[in-house]
Amino acid sequence: MGNRPSVLCVVLLSVTIGVQHGVGAEHHMMQPRVPADKLAEARALTNPLPDSPEVLEQGKALYNGKGTCFNCHGASGSGDGPLAASLDPTPRNFHHHGFWRHRTEGEIFWVIKHGSPGTAMIGFQGVLSDEEIWSIIQYEQSFSDGRGPGMRGQRHGMGKGGMGKGMGPRGGMGD
Repeated sequence: MGNRPSVLCVVLLSVTIGVQHGVGAEHHMMQPRVPADKLAEARALTNPLPDSPEVLEQGKALYNGKGTCFNCHGASGSGDGPLAASLDPTPRNFHHHGFWRHRTEGEIFWVIKHGSPGTAMIGFQGVLSDEEIWSIIQYEQSFSDGRGPGMRGQRHGMGKGGMGKGMGPRGGMGD
């Protein structure tokens, strides 16, 4: 909990800077938020955590707590959090069927860890561990209502690989 006020300050600062500098260009829902030169690397990442109720609960606690995800993405993952109205582009709606079909877990991991250029989404590297980020992703996937999470309908990352501790191979394709 010690990091919570500083994370909120960074989010608010990011929002203020984004609005002042015209970050508001609308991004299409299907447009990747990972820079092109990092996209293959991000897509190669796969979630090393097991699908389990414990991981899901950890992700939910982090989403609503330390990660402060709810501030922008909303408690229900609809992109309607208390700060969402002031953000342009708007935060991702995790209920949108296309989001989960066209994003890999690795891409989502990369954005949470490093932030999303051109948006108010800051990077949480140094705030959240890799394991915490992966558990948040599992919780966010629970918002999809079984609408085919994963690139081309597959569940986990595009291929095997990783960028470091906590990002090991899990196998399979997709999100």
